[in-house]
Amino acid sequence: MAEPSRPRLGGRQKVGGEGDPEVFVADEQRTVAVDVARWRELTEAVLAAEGVRGNVELSVLFVEEDDIAALNEQFLGNAAPTDVLAFPIDAVDVDVMSSPTSGHSGPDRPPPDPSDQPLLLGDVVVCPAVAARQAAEHAGSVDDEVALLVVHGILHVLGHDHAEPEEMAVMRRRELELLESLHWHGPAPAGFRQEQS
Repeated sequence: MAEPSRPRLGGRQKVGGEGDPEVFVADEQRTVAVDVARWRELTEAVLAAEGVRGNVELSVLFVEEDDIAALNEQFLGNAAPTDVLAFPIDAVDVDVMSSPTSGHSGPDRPPPDPSDQPLLLGDVVVCPAVAARQAAEHAGSVDDEVALLVVHGILHVLGHDHAEPEEMAVMRRRELELLESLHWHGPAPAGFRQEQS
């Protein structure tokens, strides 16, 4: 098995300060049942497999079609609902926010240490309704489709892309490796097709 790719943004590995990665998962839709704990576990496992360590944060949100369509229009100029959007946070170095008192640590406090701040990886937004609609012609089952979308979104947040054929091949290969290792715990099912955009 090839060595896993290392998460990079701006040419640097994603490693936060002291602590452990923190994953926030929220189900903000009512169309498709979502097991929040299960998708949190998959997200944590993908981050670990990708070498993400330390005090980092990632959010995964499950939303309705109207919500993802609004985000799609706002950020990509496409008013239609989509299956997954990824919003990486581009700043690798976490700066302490300036405030009127930021220059004064007080008598009993040392100055703020930027390494104590979490590294904010970004957000992955998934629409289970779109996943359910495309699952039969795509990943096979709704469960496999949601798993693919979660992994796909995380890889985008970690710096993968599929704009060029070479990038697409690398990203799809890594998606399949992660799904086989962490989702199916074996080879992909016969009906699985990895044709997302």
